[in-house]
Amino acid sequence: MKHLYSGKVRDMYDAGDGLLLIVASDRMSAFDVVMAETIPDKGRVLTAFSAFWFDHLADVLPNHLVATDVPDLPEEWVGRVQLVRRAEMLPIECIVRGRLSGSAWKEYKASGTMHGRA
Repeated sequence: MKHLYSGKVRDMYDAGDGLLLIVASDRMSAFDVVMAETIPDKGRVLTAFSAFWFDHLADVLPNHLVATDVPDLPEEWVGRVQLVRRAEMLPIECIVRGRLSGSAWKEYKASGTMHGRA
């Protein structure tokens, strides 16, 4: 497969027929810097989280996921891949945290908003 792109954590390949193969690595990043250290099985965990939520919300909103079990791939990619339909990207980043703190918590307690939005 032709390699198309490498991000901070994921690599993207052209799988043909309007499909992409996304492979989640164990790379660790913070503030747009990729660290030399890795987190063992991070890519497998990220892929499992994604697959769970795409499946859980499939009846609410269609998504691009075709499969996570793709045959005939390198052994090190098992559990790390998402075969997806090619789609137009929306340039939005969402970071999910387990808790609010600091000024975000103060604002949320006071008004029920985040960055001024409900």
